[in-house]
Amino acid sequence: ESQYTVSQIAEMWGYSTDTIRRTFENEPGVIGIGKQLTIRKRRHITIRIPESVLRRVHHRLMVQGRI
Repeated sequence: ESQYTVSQIAEMWGYSTDTIRRTFENEPGVIGIGKQLTIRKRRHITIRIPESVLRRVHHRLMVQGRI
């Protein structure tokens, strides 16, 4: 299954990378790699979004009228 980066989806949908990251960061099926938030350091997590998750979220947002 194809996987997408936050940047790729932001470009496809015309949204900022921050918006895409917030949309997908807690979505089941998203692959997160990196370190979690600590008290003194900002988190750094790379996420990959499988195509099935991308389609599911896209459909949900269309039904809600957000895309």
